[in-house]
Amino acid sequence: MALRQTQSLKLLQKLSPQQIQLMKLLQLPTLALEERIKEELELNPALEEDDNSSSDEELYDNADSVNETTEENDGEVEDFEEKEPERIDDQVEMEDYMGDEEMDSYKYEVSNKGADDESREFVVVEGPDFHDLLEQQLGMRDLDETEYTIGLYLIGCIDEDGYVRRELDSIVDDLAFSNNINTNVSTVEKVLHVIQEFDPAGVGARNLQECLLIQLNRKQEKTKEVLLAIDVVRDMMDDFSKKHYDKIIRKLNIDDEDLKDVIAEITHLNPRPGSSGDAMTASEVVPDFVISVVDGKPELSINSRNLPDLKISKEYIEMLKEYSKQKDKSLKEASTFIKSKIENAQWFIEALQQRHQTMMVAMHAIMEYQEEYFTTGDESALKPMILKDIADKVGMDISTVSRVANSKYVQTPYGTFLLKTFF
Repeated sequence: MALRQTQSLKLLQKLSPQQIQLMKLLQLPTLALEERIKEELELNPALEEDDNSSSDEELYDNADSVNETTEENDGEVEDFEEKEPERIDDQVEMEDYMGDEEMDSYKYEVSNKGADDESREFVVVEGPDFHDLLEQQLGMRDLDETEYTIGLYLIGCIDEDGYVRRELDSIVDDLAFSNNINTNVSTVEKVLHVIQEFDPAGVGARNLQECLLIQLNRKQEKTKEVLLAIDVVRDMMDDFSKKHYDKIIRKLNIDDEDLKDVIAEITHLNPRPGSSGDAMTASEVVPDFVISVVDGKPELSINSRNLPDLKISKEYIEMLKEYSKQKDKSLKEASTFIKSKIENAQWFIEALQQRHQTMMVAMHAIMEYQEEYFTTGDESALKPMILKDIADKVGMDISTVSRVANSKYVQTPYGTFLLKTFF
């Protein structure tokens, strides 16, 4: 067979580090975001807390007022996956960093406090039982009475690690004996697959291999490493568990670096998804959103009470200004380091601002979609809703809405609920 050279064009979508950072921030619940901000403050000396932050009007244009937010954006937010924060020019212009009055302060500082955060009451509730969380999610699915009963029984079979250890044919016999339900393995397995779509990812698996595959298939971005990891877990689990890495390299025709990436991808999965439920419910649940009813209408606010206000360090700005004038090579290297830290601080601040805006607009759309329920608390008023409904309503990508809903809680006059149970 003759060898030929050909040219081809491929369209690849690559996410910038800033976009990836924003995606990660968006999926964090309030408590985890607090820890992430503390971590960034420790890692980046150019980022610091602002004890005398600008007013909310300057920073968020009253972003906590959802009416103004939706009016300014006409119900839409630019999908963050398509937005890349502006990079600071390679030629350092110090006026871009200086805190004069003419500078747009919102680019370099962020207030995480809403206008009424000090007066608003956030109820910290005891987390529901792990199995209760699963039952809540089951109740939001479109199942008939028999399927729902099977689902409840399967949830009862899930052990502390998050697995269904019993054989399905034994469960079929149990259902016939204890619940007078005559069914078959196929139907039980169908309901089990519904449960395997619940959070935490991997719950309801029958063995470790299935647990890992569920988590890998749930990943939004199917990168090369994820796809290779799926191949390894699905087809080479025995080789992987015995560390026969040379066999995996040969079978997949990959190099050592690819193998390292695959190992990292697999080892970062959770082999005991039931422990995720323990982590969520061990002590308390802090709501990410609060819906209150005022004059017969639901009103939305976001919980940012314990998030510190941030700004770029003036000391670092002055250092960069001074070092950029010097000819000394070592000072030039220091200038490059400081500039990168200031850039990272700017990106982090911008990511927090866009997270806030995206969270508010997506949650407001959910509140509007289920307005009757949030106004009355009548569960029969809940409408069937999927992620695409909200994505279409606000012009976001489905994965963006999914990140907003993931692991977030909403406090209402009728209780505090896991947001994802409404989908």
